[in-house]
Amino acid sequence: MSPLREKAAEVAIRDALRQVIDPEVGLNIVDFGLVYRIELSSRRLLVEIAMTSPACPMGELLRDEVRAVAREVAPTNVPVDVALVWEPPWSPTMMSDAAHEVLRWPLH
Repeated sequence: MSPLREKAAEVAIRDALRQVIDPEVGLNIVDFGLVYRIELSSRRLLVEIAMTSPACPMGELLRDEVRAVAREVAPTNVPVDVALVWEPPWSPTMMSDAAHEVLRWPLH
């Protein structure tokens, strides 16, 4: 897959991940800033996500949902890996402007 096609596929995957809603805040994980990395190659699709805190009880549930959504849009025969990461720690500055408006939190 060419770098241009990989980039277009990564954008499509990010868009698809907007279907995954953080149940604690009711926002999709992309706008909430929980998707840290999407990397697609011919060998695999890697999606790195974070939680708002290590004590978040939703980690495994969100990982499973991310894996299912990513699998639907990933190229055929490309394994999907979803990693839960903690660095850098999540903060409200990672949220999109739209998420700040919905939650009525001050913009970064």
